[in-house]
Amino acid sequence: MHHLSLPSRAVTRLALGGALGLGATFLAAGAASAHVTVTPSTTASGAYSVLTFSNGHGCDGSPTTRISISIPDGIYAVTPTRHADYTIEKVMETLDEPIDDGHGGEYTQRVAEVVYTATAPLPDGYRDAFELQLKLPDDADGEQLAFPTIQTCETGETAWIDETVEGEPEPETPAPAFTLTAADAGDGHGAETAATTEVSASSDDGDSGTGAVTWVALALGALGLLLGGAAFVRSGTKA
Repeated sequence: MHHLSLPSRAVTRLALGGALGLGATFLAAGAASAHVTVTPSTTASGAYSVLTFSNGHGCDGSPTTRISISIPDGIYAVTPTRHADYTIEKVMETLDEPIDDGHGGEYTQRVAEVVYTATAPLPDGYRDAFELQLKLPDDADGEQLAFPTIQTCETGETAWIDETVEGEPEPETPAPAFTLTAADAGDGHGAETAATTEVSASSDDGDSGTGAVTWVALALGALGLLLGGAAFVRSGTKA
């Protein structure tokens, strides 16, 4: 059997290219981790989403003591996940006019800001994450949703508030943001219910199949006993 081999120059170029590519990957990862970022569980307009905000460094090496996340217009209710290492405050803003909440009531206030204050400063070089559950704005696919964030440290602060414009270089301190997509058929809760129903149906089908196999096995076993008994009787008669 013949094996294909590459010329030594080609091997050298591939190794060099791989090393450069790996280096670029690490540099990109380092740049991304230097920001306060947001990762949504879904970006569908009108859906309920859990947004995970994270930061992995302090302010020029100083430990982080406070993270303040501004909530954009069009979002009214926010449910933060409890965090053992922070106290959490929802800063409320009175609306000019009440807004239908979609459940037979109305909003007269909205959550304008969520503030996390550390019970012990987060050292530089350590990452922390903060989760907010909220309903994304309706009929807003294609729009960018930004959450300007102020990171306060023992010494100084960093304002992650700059807008990221498509086609332009990323600003030095961009606000955590993502782009909304077209609405799903359900609102998130419906999709979860449908998925649960599908899993339950699959489980029922599996149980039914197992039951059928069990009955067939029992029937074959009984038939075997009958045939064995008949053979024993015939052998005794011949004797």
